[in-house]
Amino acid sequence: MARIVQKFGGTSVRDIAHIRRVAERVAAEARAGNEVAVVVSAMAGETNRLVDLCTEISPLHDTREYDSIVAAGEQVSSGLLALALQQLGVTARSWLGWQIPVLTDEMHGKARITSIDATELRQRMTAGEVPVIAGFQGLACGGPSRHGRIATLGRGGSDTSAVAMAAALQADRCDIYTDVDGVYTADPRIVRRARKLQAITYEEMLEMASLGAKVLQTRSVEMAMKHRVRLQVLSSFADVPGTLIVDEDEKVEQEVVSGITYSRDEAKVTLIGVPDRPGIAATIFGPLADAGINVDMIVQNVSEDGRTTDMTFTVPHSDLARATDALTALSETIGYARLVPDENVVKISVIGMGMRSHAGVAQRMFKALAENAINIQVISTSEIKISVLVAEQYTELAVRTLHSAYGLDHL
Repeated sequence: MARIVQKFGGTSVRDIAHIRRVAERVAAEARAGNEVAVVVSAMAGETNRLVDLCTEISPLHDTREYDSIVAAGEQVSSGLLALALQQLGVTARSWLGWQIPVLTDEMHGKARITSIDATELRQRMTAGEVPVIAGFQGLACGGPSRHGRIATLGRGGSDTSAVAMAAALQADRCDIYTDVDGVYTADPRIVRRARKLQAITYEEMLEMASLGAKVLQTRSVEMAMKHRVRLQVLSSFADVPGTLIVDEDEKVEQEVVSGITYSRDEAKVTLIGVPDRPGIAATIFGPLADAGINVDMIVQNVSEDGRTTDMTFTVPHSDLARATDALTALSETIGYARLVPDENVVKISVIGMGMRSHAGVAQRMFKALAENAINIQVISTSEIKISVLVAEQYTELAVRTLHSAYGLDHL
């Protein structure tokens, strides 16, 4: 007997017919003698609908009220799935984040889980009950929310809910069911020769998730790696093998590059004529951090006279307006000459554990892009990835070019 957490995304529970199919899959696992907990997202499109309502009534809304509204989608889907399981003769009930409870910090809209008390869930699972848990949400405690308010974990947060629940329940495995049947070397909608990976390391998956792959939320992979939760990405719609996310020593093959990703959720900000003095970077990036805006790629070019510098960096596309507002308010303090935002950019990345021990990986990337007249605007690297910022119009060409350049077409 195994203890398994199953997570089903929005497309898996998009309507009653799909919810019934999910219930049959869950029931089969329970009837096989396993202890099963289920985490669900809102029905497809529901969170977007609720977000649009918030924006329509108040573009600069109170994030605490926003969380109260957008968390309702998971409440509906968890209740419906519990009903569907009961119809199949499975003992089940729905659980909201505050009922467990899943405790989070105070960063509404992007909250982080601080603790989960899974005592009652374990007891009920041992007794044969299937908990159906609303993903994406928890209970913000401490500070101004000392009485507790609903907090959401950010888009894709149900993945994080599932992994955190698997860790709290000490589950043997966490199965993430979605509308794709695994992790591919590239987006198969762009690269027809992209192939499914049998296994990928936590580190590679973390880079892929953070750099544009939509299969798993970044924080869910971070949590799985930290707690060594064994993950499996599977299709809700086909009974085919998925992709395992494992420790490096469990992966048999070690390709130089495992995958190519792209992210259109990027915006570039350039500050021209920034005084080149000690502490200027802290003056620029400190307020952005205080506002909860993540800064990614950073390039600084010092002028010939050494007095000024141009500072270029990227932020999430959705945060561009807030970032420019914050920097405009600090224009006199910073002393820059001009602020230039650019929304028409995309980040292209190559990822692979084998990059640690192979030279020339970056040179191959730069050469392949140059041969296709794709200009590189910004470059960033880590031990197992190289990312470049290019004009958005070259997205598909760049991905296909690099997929071929690293031999992934033929694996």
